[in-house]
Amino acid sequence: MSNLKISFCDVNFLNPFILPSGIITEIPEHKRAIEAGVGGVTLKSLTYEKREGNPLPRVWKYECGIINSVGLRNAGINKGSDEIKIFLDENIIVPIIVSLFATKIKEFLYLIEKIVPLDPDFIELNLSCPNVDDEFGKSLGMEKEAAGMIIKEVKKISGNIPILAKLSPNVTNIAEIARTCEAEGADGIVAINTVGPGMIIDIKKKKPILGAQKGGVSGPGILPISVRCIYEIYEAVKIPIIGMGGGTKWQDAVEIMMAGATLVGVGTATYLKGMKVYEELKQQILDYMEKENIKNLDEIIGLAHSK
Repeated sequence: MSNLKISFCDVNFLNPFILPSGIITEIPEHKRAIEAGVGGVTLKSLTYEKREGNPLPRVWKYECGIINSVGLRNAGINKGSDEIKIFLDENIIVPIIVSLFATKIKEFLYLIEKIVPLDPDFIELNLSCPNVDDEFGKSLGMEKEAAGMIIKEVKKISGNIPILAKLSPNVTNIAEIARTCEAEGADGIVAINTVGPGMIIDIKKKKPILGAQKGGVSGPGILPISVRCIYEIYEAVKIPIIGMGGGTKWQDAVEIMMAGATLVGVGTATYLKGMKVYEELKQQILDYMEKENIKNLDEIIGLAHSK
């Protein structure tokens, strides 16, 4: 009989579907995803200081997906770490990924020092926000040297907690950046963050719809970009990949895994279909595996590379 259990960095997941960071903004509310049947949860990215986020409206649905400019709205690391401690104490059903974002290396290190004592299953370093520049004048994940530097420094103090590097698709060679992250000690790659930034204009009001004018693009329209990025990363590194970006159907999940992902992030689909999408995807994947006589998901991962 087919089953959806899978291992990622020696951590066991009941199914491959992950809630990406930022889909739910309040840490206690992430329990809704657990109740909905996800395999794992990535909490909202925390920053050094509290961020109120960008002006409203922050999220807009359009025919090919969603454009958003939430602006990393969060409570900041001090309050956020207290909330995470409570959340981890209360929710031990699925693996939990704590996501961190900073614009300076010293801030990243401070964040890590606050989170390591809480002992989450993983720490994700968000190196890929499309609207925020770092001390080098661009996102930390846009150049391999900067990405590698932060991974190297973080690994000195992260202990046994696996470190995941979340990368941006808005680069010339994402595989090269992933390879550098691996060389400096990253335990896994998360790909991809939103594409863009993009913009939608209200032709009646004659101005951009989003309060911040531009935002990251997600949803079905970016699926071919995420698949290409995952495919290239898989060929460049040996560490496992959480693939995300545009997956809303079971066929998308299979495609993402065949490109090389071990786990599949499903986020925008919850806006389009609700949290019920996770149970639907699990059953549909099981039906597919039974039909194709596939016993374990490991048989699917990277399959497109053997053809």
